[in-house]
Amino acid sequence: MTETYVRAGKINWMAKGSDVRVQERRLAPGEVIPWHYHTIITDTTYCIEGTVQIEMLGPPERVLLAVGESHAVPINRPHQVTPHGDHPCRFLLVQGVGKYDRHPVDPKTWKG
Repeated sequence: MTETYVRAGKINWMAKGSDVRVQERRLAPGEVIPWHYHTIITDTTYCIEGTVQIEMLGPPERVLLAVGESHAVPINRPHQVTPHGDHPCRFLLVQGVGKYDRHPVDPKTWKG
């Protein structure tokens, strides 16, 4: 699947190295980090404002993070991130350790 990736929300880069990336992300209602997976790195999300919703495939699962909670999405697990409900969310996204890779996925055709 080929897609032009546009980064959702507001991003404040905290660190960007060859094997780890840390960003503060803000998503407004309706904004989404679209479905994708990583084969090398783990996405770890730390909620610092609002409620962060992480939806995953293989098997289907939804995680809601309140302020102070975190969740790590393992490699090869498709996921998308949105704010939950009608309020924005803010979170730290730690990606690593390893070379960044991102693979878009269509949840309707994915056959994990």
